[in-house]
Formats: sequence, C-alpha cells, structure tokens
Amino acid sequence: MNKDISNIEDIKLLVNTFYSTVQKDELIGTIFNEKIGDRWPEHLEKMYRFWQTILLEEHTYSGSPFPPHKQLPVEKEHFNRWMEIFTKTVDSLFTGSLADEAKLRGQNMAEMFNHKIEYFRHEAKHPLL
Repeated sequence: MNKDISNIEDIKLLVNTFYSTVQKDELIGTIFNEKIGDRWPEHLEKMYRFWQTILLEEHTYSGSPFPPHKQLPVEKEHFNRWMEIFTKTVDSLFTGSLADEAKLRGQNMAEMFNHKIEYFRHEAKHPLL
C-alpha cells in the first residue's frame, strides 16, 4: 500500500515521474519539450518548489504560474491528457489526503489555465477597442 505525500522527497518523486511520462507522451510531449528545450532541470526545480508550497505549505515558490503558459498551442484535449497522466502518476505512487489534494489542485489548475488561454485567444480576436 502506498503512503501519502509527506516531504520534499515525495514531491520530487511525483514531479520526476510525472514529467518523465509527459516528455514521452505523443499528445503533449512535443509541446513541453519544444517550450522547455534544454531547461528541464530548471523547470523540475521550479515544479518541486511549486508543489512543495501548495501541498506541504512550505513556502519555497514565488511567482505567477500562468504567464509562461499563456501562448502555448494547447486545447482542452491537452489539459485532459495532462490531468490523465497526473492522476495516474499520483495514484501509482501515493494514497491519502495530500495525494487527493494534489489531484484536486491539478484539476483546478488545468481548468483555470484552459479557461484563461481560451479567454486571451478570444480577446485577441475581438478587442474592445
């Protein structure tokens, strides 16, 4: 039986396992690999700090996560795939309240990012002035 997420080593395991799958995924891998390029170690470090702050309430991340995603060529199907991989990764490694919280936060983030990207695309096509 899996244990719950409880420390930074668990966060690193989650993030590393998740992104190793993402990098090879046929639908979203290319998008991530093209955007991140050779900066994967930097991206992973940022993701460790992000999830450490969100799940463990150890405030090591600062910044705004949305702006780097604003111009990505993604649609709802990409967010669905991201969430599918994220949920499977969490479920394969952890069980418990923080694991559930990670999935909930991931789902909320995917939905918010998708809505915001769609909004900005719509605004670019239909400016107010």
